[in-house]
Amino acid sequence: MQKTSKLIVVNAAPYETRVATLESGILVELLIERGEDRNSVGNIYNGKVIRVLPGMQAAFVDIGMDKAGFLFAGDFVTPQLEFDADPAEEPVLPEEIGIRPARFPQETFIPPIEGLMREGQHLLVQVAKEPLGTKGARITSHITLPGRHLVLLTWSAHIGISRRIEEPEERDRLSRIVETIRPEGMGAIVRTAAEGRSEAELKADMDYLVRLWETIRKKSESTAAPVLIHRELSLSLRAARDLFSSESDRIAVDSQEEYDRIRSFASQFFPRIQDRIELFDGPEPIFDHYGIEIEVTRALDKKVWLKSGGYIVIEQTEALTVVDVNTGKYVGRTSLEETTAKINLEAVKEIVYQLRLRNIGGIIIIDFIDMKSEENREKVYNALVDTLRADRSKTTICKISELGLVEMTRKRVRESLGRSLSDACPYCSGEGVIKSKKTICYDVFRTLERQGLILSGKQVSLYVHPALAEELFGEERRFLEILEQRYGMKVNISASDKYHIEQYRIEPG
Repeated sequence: MQKTSKLIVVNAAPYETRVATLESGILVELLIERGEDRNSVGNIYNGKVIRVLPGMQAAFVDIGMDKAGFLFAGDFVTPQLEFDADPAEEPVLPEEIGIRPARFPQETFIPPIEGLMREGQHLLVQVAKEPLGTKGARITSHITLPGRHLVLLTWSAHIGISRRIEEPEERDRLSRIVETIRPEGMGAIVRTAAEGRSEAELKADMDYLVRLWETIRKKSESTAAPVLIHRELSLSLRAARDLFSSESDRIAVDSQEEYDRIRSFASQFFPRIQDRIELFDGPEPIFDHYGIEIEVTRALDKKVWLKSGGYIVIEQTEALTVVDVNTGKYVGRTSLEETTAKINLEAVKEIVYQLRLRNIGGIIIIDFIDMKSEENREKVYNALVDTLRADRSKTTICKISELGLVEMTRKRVRESLGRSLSDACPYCSGEGVIKSKKTICYDVFRTLERQGLILSGKQVSLYVHPALAEELFGEERRFLEILEQRYGMKVNISASDKYHIEQYRIEPG
């Protein structure tokens, strides 16, 4: 299978660093790090247990963040584990490096959490998932340390090989090498970048990771909790370490300072890629030059048009994400079944692209246009499965239901692009709708009626948004006059932009 060459584009500014991954010129992933708001996945902390929850087999651990970390009992104990049939889910960035929930055989007994830890106990833990929304970080005591070629498993003797290394002979060779160089009681995941590398290169990577682990352990023994023990690399250095997977990959950086930093880092740890790091000095911004900026803007839209004239709508909620496929302007040529099958097949590629680009995870429901033909359903389902093979995040997919729905999950370890770049609308608070002007007018009328006896015979000041004032002076004026006559009041309307359109204030004169 031919490997897709990548271009990694680094836009480094004092306030923000953005890293875009282009495959064959197409943007497939965007990662952002802003000022001090650095990614915490992969960070290692001395934590302090503040609450043990027997009913949830979990504990809350203070690691110095705004919200306590959540530690499940299975991420604390280390019995004999069952790994995936494909054990080396390819790690791309620290968000996905080896930090996977442990899988236990069904007969494995996990001791009660209250017997494993107590309040006030100090633990060495690693962030496995960023805080999401109102939830604190997911943490684990299964510490993993990523290198260029290997990911060191400090808690397990397991050896895994990246699924993207396909040749059986190469997989066996790498497994034998790692078996000889790993410390006793520790294991490793062999990354894609290790393919074809010598034993000396792999041993150098392993030796560096083992030294790093010893440094972390010693530091943890001499510091009080809660405290950060080890911080993951900056976004641009992680990109240099993790995203190169073939000899044709390149990285373009628009900052001399960041370019020098990446080159220095590469020369120390993986000199092979040093010559493929380029300084971009074009006349226009680097993201504009490669057509990335317009794709980022497009990734924030709910509606995404397809080339045929159909479109998909992506709606994110707290619980799940819904993707709706529509025919739009496309009317087809032969039959309704042919039209729907063509739109659905075209939508598959765009949906997977958008899921990756927007980093949408959790539960996802795809509402394909209904197809009567079982053959077409199978064709669309198989196309979805095949297209998702390129996705680095783990996915689980169910067959298309009788209603044309596909239920799937996608591993989520950080906020989606939309939630990272956007805030909830101050008008609708993220609901997506606000009350109509007519509805708000009638709310005002009902409030005046409730206070009718108090306001009777008085001058009344009504403060509203200008759009509502226009409605009250226009079509709804006659109803306001009826209320004035009924209660013997005089309502004076004042418009102000400082009011939300749904807000109003009534003051007796």
